Amino acid sequence: MDKKYTFDDLMNIIRQLRSKDGCPWDREQTHESLKNCMIEEAYETIEAINNNDNENLCEELGDVLLQIALHTAIAEEQNIFSIEDVIQGECKKMIHRHPHVFGNVQAKDSETVIRNWDEIKQKEKNQKKASEGILSVPKALPANIRAEKVQKKAAKVGYDFENYEQVLGKVHEELEELAEAKKNGVVEDIEEEFGDLMFSVVNLSRFLQLNAENSLTNATNKFINRFVGAEHLAEQEGRHLWEMSIGELDALWGRVK
Repeated sequence: MDKKYTFDDLMNIIRQLRSKDGCPWDREQTHESLKNCMIEEAYETIEAINNNDNENLCEELGDVLLQIALHTAIAEEQNIFSIEDVIQGECKKMIHRHPHVFGNVQAKDSETVIRNWDEIKQKEKNQKKASEGILSVPKALPANIRAEKVQKKAAKVGYDFENYEQVLGKVHEELEELAEAKKNGVVEDIEEEFGDLMFSVVNLSRFLQLNAENSLTNATNKFINRFVGAEHLAEQEGRHLWEMSIGELDALWGRVK
């Protein structure tokens, strides 16, 4: 019968890998060197969820847990914090931010829970100004997600458009400014206006109650599927896409759609 490993076993394995008699690669790792690994494992976990692949989800969650164990082992070696500190802090946070479960506060729906959570978090971090909340949004987030979080925090203090039509108008305005910048040919201005346009589109997705990241992912997947379909049609005709004119490619694209 296979041994049933525990979380303590995982930490001890990592500590051994990090020891002088352990693995050269593991010993070389730092918080900095592992940053991309953490991001990649998180995205691979999301991929498993999107594919409804529970077996792979179990594996990918293990890989995320491995990253947590590695970072914690590195911190332990430097006497900064331990895995017990990580667990203690998270448990205290969850209890404190769920007074409707562990205290006497009433929360009738998820919106109330979110509002209470934000208020508690603001007090924990001693944030007295709205700008402090916006500045606390991590810069390392994907751009679409970060933009949406910033917009939501601004909206909580009333800094927001009144309706969808106003946001759509802002998108048109930014598109015109981008066209003007392109006409003038100043690269810095073009980049700035393009960024403003993207920020406004994310804002539009918020008013449409859509997830900008998911919408773009779905659009990219749709493009890939149609591209593969167009190439398949070309192959049936004994041709390659790069041999075809733009008109012929458009015709294939129309057939796939």
